[in-house]
Amino acid sequence: MGIISWIVFGALVGWIASIIMKTNAEQGMLLNIIVGMIGSVIGGWLMSIIGEGGVGGFNVYSFLVALLGACVLIAIVKTVHR
Repeated sequence: MGIISWIVFGALVGWIASIIMKTNAEQGMLLNIIVGMIGSVIGGWLMSIIGEGGVGGFNVYSFLVALLGACVLIAIVKTVHR
């Protein structure tokens, strides 16, 4: 995926993750993109631990993997922030 695709993918993943984790009011567009992109890396890493593939493109499986990672990232940040 190109950089523009990563930005759009990260924005979508970060936005959905912030809605799921109830942090949407606290996050802006830039933070959603960052959370989505870092979540993609975390999700890919978590999936590699259990022997599955990570984020490989703009598809449903990659979206779910990235969403898992983004939710984990938000949960960690919320725990540390308290």
